[in-house]
Amino acid sequence: QVQLQESGPGLVKPSQTLSLTCTVSGGSITTNYWSWIRQPPGKGLEWIGFISNSDTGYYSPFLKSRTSISRDTSKNQFSLQLTSVTPEDTALYYCTRRVAGATLYDYWGQGTQVTVSS
Repeated sequence: QVQLQESGPGLVKPSQTLSLTCTVSGGSITTNYWSWIRQPPGKGLEWIGFISNSDTGYYSPFLKSRTSISRDTSKNQFSLQLTSVTPEDTALYYCTRRVAGATLYDYWGQGTQVTVSS
């Protein structure tokens, strides 16, 4: 059974960098695709990006200039960095897995709330 757990600060100040880590157990991050998705309050899910099994990042065009996703295979973790945050980046952030070639995200973390506020 694959399990994902997000971690990181719950409060970030405007203009700073949001950093989150997803720890994966029960499966290796060197296979499949590992994504970040968020849900702002009162809105739908928004795809942020993913890192592939070949360690290549793919990002939403709306966030690409501010987003970086990386991985640490020794810890079986992958991370999100979102720079120059504003209150519009306030959301529930999820890490997820998608099997290569599939369209569905089959495993999700429980989500972590990040609020951008001074």
